[in-house]
Amino acid sequence: MIKGLSTAGLGQVKNIEHLIELASKNGFGAIETSGKALRDWVETKGLAEAKSFLDQQQIIIGSIGLPVEWRGTDEQFQEGLPTLLADAKIAADFGCKSCCTYVLPATDQKPAHFMVQATKRLRLCAQILKEFGVHLGLEFVGPHHLRTAWKYPFVWTMEETLEWINVIGEPNVGLLLDSYHWYTTGGTVEDLLALDPSQITHVHINDAKDVPVTEALDNDRLYPGEGVIDLPAFLKALTDISFKGVIAQEILTPESPIESAETLAEKSGKAFEKVFREV
Repeated sequence: MIKGLSTAGLGQVKNIEHLIELASKNGFGAIETSGKALRDWVETKGLAEAKSFLDQQQIIIGSIGLPVEWRGTDEQFQEGLPTLLADAKIAADFGCKSCCTYVLPATDQKPAHFMVQATKRLRLCAQILKEFGVHLGLEFVGPHHLRTAWKYPFVWTMEETLEWINVIGEPNVGLLLDSYHWYTTGGTVEDLLALDPSQITHVHINDAKDVPVTEALDNDRLYPGEGVIDLPAFLKALTDISFKGVIAQEILTPESPIESAETLAEKSGKAFEKVFREV
């Protein structure tokens, strides 16, 4: 498994090169970024120089975000497709194999219509990404307060997400598995052990405060090892099924941290070292 660093929880990161340097310095082997950041970087530095910098720092691009607004109108979705095509190409140029999006657990749209529409759209996104050797990761979102934030319940468990992936029917679609959402949906080690590693596109880890699980807020997370999630068991299960991909931090907080990105990246590196050591 490859430790990954994202900007979530790092405060003010200057640019992609800064993130890469922070990752390299603190024991990570990958970063999360966006297709736009990669394209802007190549426009400034050139592809050869950018890839050389990554090689020097011994960092890979672990994942990019899906740039398409698949939850909105047809016009919004269509407008995003050229960007998706550009992002898929730049991801392939950097050897990045993962493009991810989240699935909110409720919607104001009628669920049956929304499911049919979203399935068609995500299938098309997956087909575009597949042409460039990139996988699409779908993240189920577990915190209880979001399940009632909109009018109708939608997909919010790993089981439901896997069923939906089967309906989408493209071989390059899998889970973005987040330890916080696994915890807030009552996930078990047995659930993880039942997965085939090919079903997992990407992984996030973070921790939860010692509050009733029904009160755990999506944007109030802790660094790995600071809370109540059994992350060693989570990581051991992924090891036992031979998952070899990227496991990246995603620390969402109510307010932007005041510490420097250097301080927070070091804190994250030590947090990863602690929980991985216990596996």
